[in-house]
Amino acid sequence: MRHISKAAAVAAAACAAVVGFGTTQASATGTWTVSGGGSFTAKATSPTLKDTSTTATLSCTSSSAAGSAPNGTGLSGTGIATITSVSWASCTGPLGISFTVTAKNLPWTINATSYNATTGTTTGTLTGVEASISGTLCSANFAGTSSTTPATLTGTYVNSTHTLTISAGNLHAYGVSGCLGLINNNDTAVYSAAYVLTPSTLKITSP
Repeated sequence: MRHISKAAAVAAAACAAVVGFGTTQASATGTWTVSGGGSFTAKATSPTLKDTSTTATLSCTSSSAAGSAPNGTGLSGTGIATITSVSWASCTGPLGISFTVTAKNLPWTINATSYNATTGTTTGTLTGVEASISGTLCSANFAGTSSTTPATLTGTYVNSTHTLTISAGNLHAYGVSGCLGLINNNDTAVYSAAYVLTPSTLKITSP
């Protein structure tokens, strides 16, 4: 377990993205193919969530997720896959304080928006994300642009490595209790994690 100073929170798991040379700007409708899909599990090592206002960071030893991506052709990028469960293990904030992280508002929805045929990478979003943290003298909820609006996370899914990488989004903290000013209401936060899928067969392409 990696110790990181300061505190904060999370939310979870995963989808697709890259922009650049060779990118096809696929629409959300009728241009996507999923093969080798079905039910999957995924695991990320050392995911973190950083409060960008205070730099407070929560570090976990791992995160596990499960979901499904039904096979098909001519699919819409909207709702191309779902995340049905997410959990985090051994999450630690400042002074070694342990936190429990809980996913809310499941299932979360994976949406594909563009595809890079050169690298086999899909761009997309993970929507519906909400989560909470609870530790000694610190608790908070995380959602989107308001306390009642779920967050949208963004990232990448790479066919060759079967990895969902989350690196950005619009998470904000709400209902903060305690936390000694290390996390405050309306602070923005960035969740970073790379989830490796099992079985390693899922392939998303467009067109």
